[in-house]
Amino acid sequence: MHRPFDESVRPHPGDAGGPLPGGSLPGGAPPGYGSIDPEGIDPVVLGALLARHGWQRRGGAVGRYARWTPPGRGAAGTSLLVPENAAFPDSGDLIAEAVTALARSAAPSARDVLVGLAAPSDEIRWWRDVPAVESGAAAWPAQEQLRAGARAMLVAGALAARGRAGYHGARHRRHAEAALERVLIGPAPGAGRQLTVFVPVETGRAAVATLLRALHATRDAADYQRATGGMEAFDAAVELGVCHELTEAVIALVRGSEGLRVALDWSPAAGAPEGFAARPEPVEFSPGDLPALREASARYVRDEPAMPVRITGAVVRMRRSAPTGPGTVRLRVLAGAEVPQVRVALDEDAYRIAGHAHLVGLPVRVSGRLESRGGFRRLTGASGVVPVQVDEAERDRLMKSLHENLDFFEEACGGDDEVCGGDDA
Repeated sequence: MHRPFDESVRPHPGDAGGPLPGGSLPGGAPPGYGSIDPEGIDPVVLGALLARHGWQRRGGAVGRYARWTPPGRGAAGTSLLVPENAAFPDSGDLIAEAVTALARSAAPSARDVLVGLAAPSDEIRWWRDVPAVESGAAAWPAQEQLRAGARAMLVAGALAARGRAGYHGARHRRHAEAALERVLIGPAPGAGRQLTVFVPVETGRAAVATLLRALHATRDAADYQRATGGMEAFDAAVELGVCHELTEAVIALVRGSEGLRVALDWSPAAGAPEGFAARPEPVEFSPGDLPALREASARYVRDEPAMPVRITGAVVRMRRSAPTGPGTVRLRVLAGAEVPQVRVALDEDAYRIAGHAHLVGLPVRVSGRLESRGGFRRLTGASGVVPVQVDEAERDRLMKSLHENLDFFEEACGGDDEVCGGDDA
């Protein structure tokens, strides 16, 4: 079966004779575009992405092909012919032509469709209702605020996906940020009022699902607090992923606006995860929610308990105000806590042990309580400080770090308010 002669793909007029896939594309191709294999694209997925991004279906052979045109004024400039399924002999050719036309299209939504084809991704969209500024002078600050708030919200979802807590602080942050390294940012039209991000299903689905559940729980808890004055719903919402980091992100996006709306669409290739609606309802917040959110944010920090831990870490800084007596060391955490570094107050003997361990390239092991104050970066009640044997490769690396960071001794034994502690350094 072949397509009718008049059912063809018409690229944007301004792109006639333009480059083919793999070349330099107008406006820049999205990451991964060059690796798109038309043979591997499901026509149903392409159709779903086109519909999601506002493209209009305008006829075609019923049950065989569908013609799609972009939204807005560009509707007359490009027409894509997409097969209903991959059973037709020329479906691969049609998909390849559609991908080429999308790459050449001037429609902003075309890039978003290509991103969705390059890697299965869940799409999250934010809308901030901010006052219009005729001159556009406020566009840059508004866009920066929107991007920063959106990133903070995604990090909060990734943190909650690793473990539930009212306040995460520095815990798990490296893992959370690593999980979001492949997130792509779409266009941000409207002077900082809109933003779309594409989160790869492979690495970010857990964070996205947790974030969606947590946002709805935050909405319900804020409604409960406004209706009753009680904070019990926020306490219970911690098990659903709500935390200080999430409430702070929502506050940052709502503050200075007339409202915030967050919507999510699952990747059409991967579908919705188990237990979630195929089309989740958007979540909205208004300035009237700010008092409840601020109270919850402070409450999460105040109520998060200290954690008993046993940390193994390499000494990277030492400080004390006299040649003898107690001092403070900073450890780069190797094991025992999901934080990059901690500060530990030690008595004189423990301080001496830590100094000697550092000089010979050995980490130390210490027990104590990881305090929430300061973001879980401080260990109190330290005890049992002992050097720890490591393999030769790790020891060589630690010794190399010592020789490359001689400014360590400026803090350990120098400065206006510090005195070298002799062999205690």
